[in-house]
Amino acid sequence: MNQKQNQPPIIDYEGSQYRTDFWEGQGREYEDAVEQMLISRILPNSGEILMEAGAGFGRLAELYGGYSKVVLVDYSLSLLEEAKQQWGKDNRFTFVAANLYHLPFVDELIDAIVMVRVMHHLKQPSLALEELERVLQGQGVAILEYANKRNLKSIIRYGLRRQSWSPFDRHPYEFANLNFDFHPDWMSDRLQQSGLSIQREWAISHFRLAAIKHKVSPKTLARLDMTLGPLGARLKLSPSIVVRCIKKKPRTKSSGFFRCPACGGVELQENSASLQCQGCGNDWRIINGIYDFRFPR
Repeated sequence: MNQKQNQPPIIDYEGSQYRTDFWEGQGREYEDAVEQMLISRILPNSGEILMEAGAGFGRLAELYGGYSKVVLVDYSLSLLEEAKQQWGKDNRFTFVAANLYHLPFVDELIDAIVMVRVMHHLKQPSLALEELERVLQGQGVAILEYANKRNLKSIIRYGLRRQSWSPFDRHPYEFANLNFDFHPDWMSDRLQQSGLSIQREWAISHFRLAAIKHKVSPKTLARLDMTLGPLGARLKLSPSIVVRCIKKKPRTKSSGFFRCPACGGVELQENSASLQCQGCGNDWRIINGIYDFRFPR
């Protein structure tokens, strides 16, 4: 766990085997299928620049074929190295190790943002949402997923007195260190306050039960999830909620690409080994083709 002074703590997957310990061979084919199916349907088909925040090893990267430039951002350098092994030969891709609370991009650069399975690790989601809004173009779209506190399982457990915390309380619940569930109303308020207006919501992963997943194919369950559609979105009883938001500001033409996360300066001089900020002098490394904005060298 690493952090700058006076900033929220950050969960760090550096050196982890996240791909094989959590996804591949771990019985989550259904969750992967429904997330990919939904994002492929609700993400704008094309655009200039797409950023995935918390991209990890690039699990969702194949969905971004319609974008001229794809920026994969994660705090873990080792996970980005895995992503680069698969996608590094495609010159549309840029790999950036960065802190979500201090993104190294100029204002209003990004046309579309995807952030899945990240929100539940954020101690202060409002700060992260404000950063996403800052880098998103006017009229840009953000596809964001969060863990739902008010899910059916928690409601039943609370009713049977098998858990002490109330799923109806609006405050986030930290069930493990830097792992949070959020009440839908609380999250809606934070999105609105950050300048991101919800266009539509989806409730997914209704069938996240081993007994069901062992008997029904992942793609069939994913399609069933999609058919729940409007009803699931209204009730919001699933463990995962996805929102499509828009930044309701006029579209502008941004200038530049990177900005210094330390001082906000936009004049960065690049060489083969680093990007040096001409404002504060901080030197940001380039490691095997990955821009590292976590710590200046």
